Amino acid sequence: MSALPSELWTLEPMHASQLPRILDIERRAYPFPWTEGIFRDCLKVGYSAWIVQDARDEILAYALMSMAVGEAHILNLCVDPSYHGQGLGRFMLDHLLRIARSANMTLVLLEVRRSNASARRLYECAGFSTFGVRKGYYPAHDGREDALVLGLDLV
Repeated sequence: MSALPSELWTLEPMHASQLPRILDIERRAYPFPWTEGIFRDCLKVGYSAWIVQDARDEILAYALMSMAVGEAHILNLCVDPSYHGQGLGRFMLDHLLRIARSANMTLVLLEVRRSNASARRLYECAGFSTFGVRKGYYPAHDGREDALVLGLDLV
């Protein structure tokens, strides 16, 4: 019997030395990617930052989350576009939710582009619901795009 993909993946803390590969994924995944400075600032302040690697130590996905005053905020969860549809997003999301619960967070929030149907499906399947809308939150090729604010009550 062959191993499940999740048995071949490892979760590791993100390090600044990995940013070149992470930035490559970020640029291929998003039309308006985060800059290296944003990632460095997140690492510097100590946000929960993780990567998923395969058996060859290839980075397949990453995520960053802040936690304060009982709330966790998923800032970025990204899967290399070459590996979409293999369960990596759910694998990473489940890890973030375990961290939030272990830190006694009571609520997890995130923003997602209204047009990002696959990400919305991932979060809705995990129990997130829409808390609100941030008008014009994201840059878009034709102006600005709204973000849906999704939340999951952990209590």
